[in-house]
Amino acid sequence: MEKKQKMGGITRRDFIAKSAATTAAFTILPSYVVGGLGHRAPSDKLNIAGVGVGGKGFRLLREMEVTENIVALCDVDWRYARNCFEYFPNAKKYWDWRKMYDEMASDIDAVVVATSDHTHAAIAAHAMTMGKHVYVEKPLTHTVYESRLLTKLAEKYGVATQMGNQGASDEGVNLMTEWISEGVIGEVTRVETFTDRPIWPQGLNTPEEAQQVPDTLNWDLFIGPAKMRPYNEAYTPWNFRGWWDFGTGALGDMACHIVHPVFKALQLGYPTKVQGSSTMLLMDSAPVAQKVKLTFPERKSNLKIALPEVDVHWFDGGIEPLKPEGWPAGRNMNHRGGGVLFYGSKDTLACGCYGSDPWLLSGNEPSVPKTERRVETNHELDWVRACKESPESRVEAKSYFKEAGPFNEMVVMGVLAVRLQGLHKVLEWDGDKMQFTNISDHESLRIIIEDGFVIEDGHPTFEQELTDPINAREFAEGLIKHEYRTGWDLPDIPS
Repeated sequence: MEKKQKMGGITRRDFIAKSAATTAAFTILPSYVVGGLGHRAPSDKLNIAGVGVGGKGFRLLREMEVTENIVALCDVDWRYARNCFEYFPNAKKYWDWRKMYDEMASDIDAVVVATSDHTHAAIAAHAMTMGKHVYVEKPLTHTVYESRLLTKLAEKYGVATQMGNQGASDEGVNLMTEWISEGVIGEVTRVETFTDRPIWPQGLNTPEEAQQVPDTLNWDLFIGPAKMRPYNEAYTPWNFRGWWDFGTGALGDMACHIVHPVFKALQLGYPTKVQGSSTMLLMDSAPVAQKVKLTFPERKSNLKIALPEVDVHWFDGGIEPLKPEGWPAGRNMNHRGGGVLFYGSKDTLACGCYGSDPWLLSGNEPSVPKTERRVETNHELDWVRACKESPESRVEAKSYFKEAGPFNEMVVMGVLAVRLQGLHKVLEWDGDKMQFTNISDHESLRIIIEDGFVIEDGHPTFEQELTDPINAREFAEGLIKHEYRTGWDLPDIPS
């Protein structure tokens, strides 16, 4: 195993400063549109770098290598990434994306980010400030603030973007958007959504054992912007989803696939009220099952129906909504890992995860004009196409950040509702200001640190270790916008 590469003699803060200076010096555009910097026609291949290539990232790059060049690979876990490294033997390999950006700034056109949730924003944000196109796996970011940041940066730098919720490019979302637009199911005031996830461990006590870090893993880089903790194999790879510092639980993992047609077809924006409940809520690990309700205000409509206030409900952990009147006996509501029910004033519309296979409970088969753009390739290659088009005339990819950013804010808002359930009230949200308006400076809450259930000699005990009282407003603000570790600073949100 090759020894871990360092930062090449620069500190993390030096890197950020150097990146900013480079951006200012070049007003960097992708290399294929910059005359004198290796100019290539838009029909030529992109040079793509992957960050987080052990699992989903590897699959994404294989989709793109059919037409493009994969020139650099970055991962904090070289054992997990080994198959990808071997598959792309000519790509330069890195542990640290910052070093990769520093060394290959002029050689990379686009970046694919498929790391753990908590590092998405930093990797994507700095790529965009360097003029690189970005594809970011779902969930787009870990927090509301990060989603807002990526949305604004994409607009400022004119790069092509895409979140990895692949169903956005499929026919089901097109059909539902057209059906609802044409008034097929009438006005919608209630939607129910669910997933059968998690299929990874959640609701876990924090590991007590500090294990030896494998030689193939850079633990400091995995921790990234989060608070340092001892290594344990329970955290990574893949299982990061169940830990609040690194993931967003079943909701963050799957709502981007399942709730997207709701956000798009009903033209949702910021919610005004949220509330959540769950099985035992721990400070460190996402709960086994959750329920969330988000209320969206009436919207101005350009459709053939009004868009009244609507409640969107979410269930996970194996809990499904109750079957509506008229549901066919024996039909499984769970299709491809989840499902959606739109309750309209005229009909009820159902679909599976990814917006797949929509149908009406009435049995009607709508025939309406096709107004949505159809993707002729796939979600990944449609982003590649957008990368090669001029910002002035680009047909944006189906989940570009102008849509995916606000949508992801909705998703992580569900996480906030669950983590703040100890306040025992409906939370009121000001989306423009990114703040809760009904949490006072004097409110506090306590959260379970460890589940104390044990059995000794056949007798159970239920003692739970709780945090000291936490200032609720400060805790909420920290969930909306994280305080990053030194060296992982984000760019500011453009004005």
